[in-house]
Amino acid sequence: MPSSQTALPLKGLDGLKQHWRADLTSGFLVFLIALPLCLGISLASGFPPMSGIITAVIGGILVSRISGSYVTINGPAAGLIVVILSAVQSLGAGDGMAGFRYTLAAIVIASVFQILMGLFKAGKLNAYFPASVVHGMLAAIGVIIMAKQIHTMVGVKPASKDIIETILEIPHSLMNLNPEIALIGFAGLAILIAWSLTKNKTLKMIPAPLVVVAVGMVLERYFDLDHEHVVTFMSKEEYSVGPKFLVAIPDNVLSSIYFPDFGKIWTMEFWSAVVSICLVGSLETLLSATAVDKLDPYKRESNLNKDLSAVGVGNLLAASIGGLPMIAEIVRSSANVNNGAKTSWANFFHGCFLALFVLFFPWLIHQIPLASLAALLVFTGFRLASPKEFAKTMVIGTEQLAIFTITILAVLATDLLIGVLIGILVKIIIHLFRGVPLKNLLKMSYELHETNPGTYQIKIHGSAIFANFIGLKSQLADIDPGQHVIFDVNDATYIDHTVMEFIQQFKQDYTDRGGRCSIEGLDVLSAYSGHTLAARRRR
Repeated sequence: MPSSQTALPLKGLDGLKQHWRADLTSGFLVFLIALPLCLGISLASGFPPMSGIITAVIGGILVSRISGSYVTINGPAAGLIVVILSAVQSLGAGDGMAGFRYTLAAIVIASVFQILMGLFKAGKLNAYFPASVVHGMLAAIGVIIMAKQIHTMVGVKPASKDIIETILEIPHSLMNLNPEIALIGFAGLAILIAWSLTKNKTLKMIPAPLVVVAVGMVLERYFDLDHEHVVTFMSKEEYSVGPKFLVAIPDNVLSSIYFPDFGKIWTMEFWSAVVSICLVGSLETLLSATAVDKLDPYKRESNLNKDLSAVGVGNLLAASIGGLPMIAEIVRSSANVNNGAKTSWANFFHGCFLALFVLFFPWLIHQIPLASLAALLVFTGFRLASPKEFAKTMVIGTEQLAIFTITILAVLATDLLIGVLIGILVKIIIHLFRGVPLKNLLKMSYELHETNPGTYQIKIHGSAIFANFIGLKSQLADIDPGQHVIFDVNDATYIDHTVMEFIQQFKQDYTDRGGRCSIEGLDVLSAYSGHTLAARRRR
């Protein structure tokens, strides 16, 4: 039941009439957060700065009207920076503009696949990926974002484009930083850290990204970055500063529209980009939409299949005119919920405010320092790869930490797609080593019966792992709310962490929606650690 114990908000135009004030307010506050993030993600991805805003406008105005979610905000996300930048570099072969247009074409094809995935009900795609591998992938993305953006934050351009060498260049960039640019960058980073630590509710109401950009613009005026000049530091070092350290946008908004180039559609690099964009974008959308549902005070569940198709439609349109791919974005969606949004109209209003801003105040965007945007991304990257993520994984089990760490290293050493596949392979090897039969890798043996009216028992036999319980998830989704669901694992021989996490989460969600859920037989299984979500095997 909704935590507020009130009726669910109405949908469509009725919902707009009922909650337009709350949704309009939340949409405006989310717009303030989204604007700098859209610009920063675009530039970090090797796209023109307006690309992210094009995507967020389409995600708000169009996708909000056809999606299957309620309080989700759609737009570009930091998690896709690595995939998009890699595509631009590999397809462009040194020509940034050519790589950008080839990547637009790859996004168009990936979008078609996303639409088809939603139509063919692939909304449970995330079930095929073990939790530790997904967390490892996101942590690796965080490391790569930090490694690349630290250089921009201090006003230095790294010599290498290889990620390992870029990481190794960080000390050199810090030793040779541009003092004025670095001051802007570190000021932004300090603000973000302070905002994350403060308990002051009044300060928390002001979006930290907006403060970072505002302070950066004040410092930009003070340092006169609008004009090319040389500054002297410590009475001997000279540094060149000027407009190249500010966001560059065309005077005419229509000049920001670019069209895809399908000239490399028959190359391996093109299809590698398509698969990576489709896979990572779809996976992040599904994970984020599921996470946002848990934040919704009304406990509404998104239609993930419909949401995936809607995002695909939005991506198709965005890429056709020069935009980045979008996902259901967790940070902006969390802010949306916290700001009191009731319906998807908040997403719509956030898109409208972005569109109005770029139409009437584009000159303000040019005054934003790149170092401020880089600070936002460095902080975002750190949150993805925080030491807390390693600690949380270690508590669940040493094998989970091994999978998590190997996935990170594999992504850094190869690329995102290969790194994820290596992480999954390691997970499967661990399962086989622990005695999971080959026949159980893709097929789980279970029985689902309605033992009494309103009581459903799921009896699990043999091994239950991340790759074989998708069928059970689908059946559980069809059980009406308000029933009693019993998981019987007395005959199970092995349950991995991903399945344990799903069962516990299902129990919590189902109970929140007014049902009952219990687990029988866990006492006959031995956990690999003291954590409640640890993998278990028969004693």
